[in-house]
Amino acid sequence: MENGAVSSETQQGASYTYWVRETREDAAPLPVPRKLSADDIIASQASQPPTLGSVWNRAGTWEEKNLNKWASDRMKELLMSVDSLEFSSGKAEIEDVSKCVGDAFLVTVRNKKRVGYTYELTLKIKGEWTIKQEKKIVKGHIDVPEFSFGELDELQMEVRLSEEKDLPGSDKQQICQDLKRFLQPVREKLLQLEQELKER
Repeated sequence: MENGAVSSETQQGASYTYWVRETREDAAPLPVPRKLSADDIIASQASQPPTLGSVWNRAGTWEEKNLNKWASDRMKELLMSVDSLEFSSGKAEIEDVSKCVGDAFLVTVRNKKRVGYTYELTLKIKGEWTIKQEKKIVKGHIDVPEFSFGELDELQMEVRLSEEKDLPGSDKQQICQDLKRFLQPVREKLLQLEQELKER
């Protein structure tokens, strides 16, 4: 059989063909397997560009991380730090975040990081207004319907007063208008949350 000749064998009805390489004196030596040391592995990792995501996902393919607990806890913390607001005839503060439901996530795809969330909020409000020379404690809720990452310019609020039986209609309307002024500080806190989410 000459160099590169084809050898064909038949064995119990099965046949296969393979190339036979005959070693000549001037041929390059065959590669010899070598066991990698820890230093070799570290050197090969250092030569590769850093990847985002987990160690097991070096190719940077799809990887999603659930950030619900962190985002919910941080959102409540930020919203509870909103200062009380003063109005022409009263003042109010956020007493509690009674509803904070949604999803937050970090996705690594093609070695790029993307973050996002979708949430709904209800803020418990307590305030004091002077109505007809009489101070009245007013309680209520601000509902923030579903909002998503990057869409805070469209943030909306709906105000519900809890104890409003003895309030005249015009005063109820004024209090609701006053409470809608929480929109701006709430938006600022949510923008801060978005920034922190991007940096995770």
